[in-house]
Amino acid sequence: MLIQRGGLKVVVGLGISGVSAVNYLHQQGYQVAVTDSRELPAGREQIPTNIKTSFGQLDTELLLQAEEIILSPGLAPQLPEIQAAIAKGIPVMSDIQVLRRATDVPIVAITGSNAKSTVTTLVGEMAKKAGKKVAVGGNLGRPALDLLQDDPELIILELSSFQLETTTNLQAAVAVVLNMSEDHLDRHGDMVGYHTAKHRIFQGCQRYVYNRDDGLTRPLVADHIPSLSFGLNAPDLKQYGVLRDHQGNMYLAKGTQRLLDSREMYMQGSHNIANALACLALGESIGLPLEVMLDTLKTFKGLEHRCEYVAEKHAVRYYDDSKGTNVGATLAAINGLGQALAPQQAKVVVILGGQGKGQDFAPLAAALTQYARHVVLIGEDAALIEAVLAAETVRSHASTLQDAVQQCQQQAHSGDAVLLSPACASFDMFKSYHDRGQQFVQCVQGLN
Repeated sequence: MLIQRGGLKVVVGLGISGVSAVNYLHQQGYQVAVTDSRELPAGREQIPTNIKTSFGQLDTELLLQAEEIILSPGLAPQLPEIQAAIAKGIPVMSDIQVLRRATDVPIVAITGSNAKSTVTTLVGEMAKKAGKKVAVGGNLGRPALDLLQDDPELIILELSSFQLETTTNLQAAVAVVLNMSEDHLDRHGDMVGYHTAKHRIFQGCQRYVYNRDDGLTRPLVADHIPSLSFGLNAPDLKQYGVLRDHQGNMYLAKGTQRLLDSREMYMQGSHNIANALACLALGESIGLPLEVMLDTLKTFKGLEHRCEYVAEKHAVRYYDDSKGTNVGATLAAINGLGQALAPQQAKVVVILGGQGKGQDFAPLAAALTQYARHVVLIGEDAALIEAVLAAETVRSHASTLQDAVQQCQQQAHSGDAVLLSPACASFDMFKSYHDRGQQFVQCVQGLN
């Protein structure tokens, strides 16, 4: 439990995690104050009225009175007001640090540049199906300190580099960095700073999982700490990976043992196979039964609008990747689905287009040449996308999403997949990517 020291706790920045931290500390009987640079910060009406607030700018005088500062992840420790407090020896921490101090419940800690929400959610589903009283949150969904309200026996946290930057000695039951690619360099300065922040997740961990396909995910920790690895190659004994049959079909495997034909999962694509393998390694690390984990993989349909399985119509599967609002995300979806379908000589029929935000669409061309049977173009920047397509890529235009879905149905062959992954923002035709995804689902459900 938190040590009752009675000094002033100053929460810096409201928002979701700030509100959670204020309310938690207040309920524990601490003297709490909050400061925010915004005049009217979101969440101000959700905190007690009897605590000191200082809005409009960060209150240096208040910060220098603090016993401890709880910094919201959206604010950088490099801010001069925070640096002034650090110079005075005042500890600055995240709500994740407060959580770790408040409970001995085992924590599964998950970070990475991509896929952490999918893996966090899926491990949570596996643990629930195994009968665990589990709470899932952090950077995803509910803020960390709110999870204590569930009185869980296991906590599964998605963690961002911003949260980890002010978290020390997390002592996770198992920790993983799923993958590393350039991100948030404006905050961390360079790739070394980003990598250092991510790898704080391993401090004090009891076990860890790493990605064999990405050397930047393997921590520098003591040799005696148990580990498991995953990757899209054939695994060593007791490790997780992929075995292929003569047709090229991919099987999730542990050592030489085939565990699951990837075609039995709703989540398709090599990127999702990697996610599934990471979940198996994490689950094994906390003692989840293999059979329960494999059953969960067969029923989990993915996160909403992220290559989410929608339905199967006339032996064609439909996937909603409306959250694919940039070229990189769409490329991952096309390559992932395309590679999974290739052994059956099946292809992807793709809906692309919207507001391109000045992106270069050229990287899509090679993947579409290799994996797409047909491309349907919609929205404001359809012509810009068409301009980069190879001559042999068959394409058509649609003025509405309903028309696009109907064209896809006409063009798809048995065994193919239809993918909405626009590589563009949605605001030319829709309220949001969520609205676009919902409309796609409705159009698919309306097909004969």
